[in-house]
Amino acid sequence: MFKHIFLTGPPGVGKTTLVQKACDALVSSGHALEGFYTEEVREGGRRVGFDVVTVSGERGRLSRIRDIAGASHGRPEYTVGQYVVDLPSFESLTLPLFKKVGLNDKGGKKVFVIDEIGKMELFSQPFIRVVRQTLDCSSCTILGTIPIPKGKPLGLVEEVRIRSDVRVFTVSKENRNAILQDILSALQECIKRQS
Repeated sequence: MFKHIFLTGPPGVGKTTLVQKACDALVSSGHALEGFYTEEVREGGRRVGFDVVTVSGERGRLSRIRDIAGASHGRPEYTVGQYVVDLPSFESLTLPLFKKVGLNDKGGKKVFVIDEIGKMELFSQPFIRVVRQTLDCSSCTILGTIPIPKGKPLGLVEEVRIRSDVRVFTVSKENRNAILQDILSALQECIKRQS
C-alpha cells in the first residue's frame, strides 16, 4: 500500500504547477500542509536561477547562474550546469520545515510537499537524512517531485522510485491537464488510510 505520491517527468513539463494545484485543493479541503516547492527566477525573460518557496510563502535562494551568484566567501562551491547552488540558504529555509512533520499527531495527518528531490538539493547531506526520515514517518504523506532517470542515477531519487510505499505518476505534455484528479484521488486515499 502506498503512502507517498511523487510526480516525475521531463524539466518544464508542469510538475511544480500540478503540485501547487494539488496543494490548493488540499488546503480548500481543510488538510494541513507543510513543505516547499521550487520556482524559476527570471530576469528579462531569461532564467537566472531557482528559489525555494515554502507553502506558507517564505522564499529563499536555491541557485543562480554563475555570473550573478556572487562570491562563495571561501565555502565549497556546488554547481549543476551553469547554476551555483546556495546550500546555506536552501538548508536554512527547508530543514526547519521537516521538524514540523511530527507535530500534527493531534487530528488529521499532515501532507508534506517536497518539490523537488533533484541534483541541486542532493548536495545537502542533512536534506537527504531528513527526507529519508520523513519517508518513514507515520504521521505524514509526502507529495513530491523527482526527475526522470537520466545519466548517472541519483541515489535518493532511485530509493524513492523503488519504495513499495511510493506511487509515482509520470507527467507528460499529453496528460498534464488531465492527471490532477488522479493525483488528488491517490492523495486522499493515502490520507484516509493513515487516519
